[in-house]
Amino acid sequence: MEIHYITPDHLSIERVGELISDPSIQLALSEESKNRIIKCRDYLDHKVKNIDGPVYGINTGFGSLYNKTIDGKDLEKLQENLVKSHACGTGKTISNRLVKTMLLLKINGLSFGFSGVQLSTVERLIEMYNKEVFPVIHEQGSLGASGDLAPLAHLSLALIGEGEVWFKGRIMPSKEGFALAGIEVIRLKSKEGLALLNGTQFMSALGVNNILLAERLLVLADLIGALSLEAYDGRIEPFYDQVHLVRMHPGQLSTARNIRYYIEDSEIIRQPKLHVQDPYSFRCIPQVHGASRDAFNFVYGVFEREINSVTDNPTIFPDEDLIISAGNFHGQPLALATDQLAIAMAEIGNISERRTYKMLGGLRDLPPFLVKNPGLNSGFMIPQYTAASIVSMNKQLCTPCSVDSITSSNGQEDHVSMGANGVVKTMTVLKNVERILAIELMNSAQALEFRRPMKSSKILEDLYSKYRKVVPFIEEDKVLYPMIEQSIQFIQNLDLSDYGTS
Repeated sequence: MEIHYITPDHLSIERVGELISDPSIQLALSEESKNRIIKCRDYLDHKVKNIDGPVYGINTGFGSLYNKTIDGKDLEKLQENLVKSHACGTGKTISNRLVKTMLLLKINGLSFGFSGVQLSTVERLIEMYNKEVFPVIHEQGSLGASGDLAPLAHLSLALIGEGEVWFKGRIMPSKEGFALAGIEVIRLKSKEGLALLNGTQFMSALGVNNILLAERLLVLADLIGALSLEAYDGRIEPFYDQVHLVRMHPGQLSTARNIRYYIEDSEIIRQPKLHVQDPYSFRCIPQVHGASRDAFNFVYGVFEREINSVTDNPTIFPDEDLIISAGNFHGQPLALATDQLAIAMAEIGNISERRTYKMLGGLRDLPPFLVKNPGLNSGFMIPQYTAASIVSMNKQLCTPCSVDSITSSNGQEDHVSMGANGVVKTMTVLKNVERILAIELMNSAQALEFRRPMKSSKILEDLYSKYRKVVPFIEEDKVLYPMIEQSIQFIQNLDLSDYGTS
């Protein structure tokens, strides 16, 4: 069993992916993180005993109720009420993988020692993570400011013995799950409810998982695009370095080099071409894929900074004797970034479907709809319809969530990010792109067979060989929807380490 120690050091998105994918890696707090948490809590406990006047969320109400002062004897009840009243999520429940990511990011954010939580509270969250006791959390309910209140309330309910958890393969009351897992419920102290509920861990968790999937899809897009280029008998010249060095966009150059790497020893790419140019969906793969790659890199940086940030409110600075109520919970950076990711990845799907369409047209020695005896057989006519439908759906989903806002809490919270809606819709866009790429792979693999006996590159022939173990060549019309699902599963399970890129 491996132990990952939570420290104030940088947590990378790659490391998050490793942690949430490997249940044998357990979490523990480093001594430095323990000391920071204890120091901040001790400072707050001392401050609470000597408070002279209102301090938001510690001895006041919340939101527009900030002007209501709470008696000292009710400060713990205030925090418990906050968690209960804010657990108003609805809609589909998110996966345990996403809940696990939320737990990890909440633990990481609290460990910096600026939130005023008890050490025991963070340790309970770690127990939930390590023992895989995952609260039931819904997709809908967060405005993306004041953080992800509703989803984080559902995450926190279990700590006080409320709500439901997923444990040992079933949903059960939190008290039952905690008892079976040997975890004790806690009593929240002053400010802890706010520390747990204020924050961007729903947006961040879904965003990080979206980034991990998008990163994979960008590799697949280049790989499958290269196979389509071969199947369509495309030209190599648009992928030469010289073209891309004079434009200066790094993603464009990287994509061109990836394509050349994938096809460098191909017989097909070296044969004389009768056509002078290829359609844009082939010729402009570097420009389109590359622009999405550059957008991805920007989004990656935004989210990686966020998961290493303190985003609850108020923020406590013991060394400066300051408790500051501000707005680090506002999800605007994430909202803008996730909208950009959705748009960038939707374009990967858009150009993929166009390549699929071009391969069906009966040009360049390919039969219409990639089937022998077309007319009697419809071949691959309708998978393209399916891809086109999904592309259209993505266009509709890519209306930015971040340009919307709606006043809440009686006008006190008068601008919100809608970043939570953004990461949910981006998750849908990415799964759609995965389906579109799977359909392109179906078509390019089918088309490649009509280039025989010529061979493509070793890399692409290896990809083709693996694919054919899952999805057969189509001689005549068959029921195709199972093959679409098999294609999706194939790219989901494909080990991309076999296809290293520049």
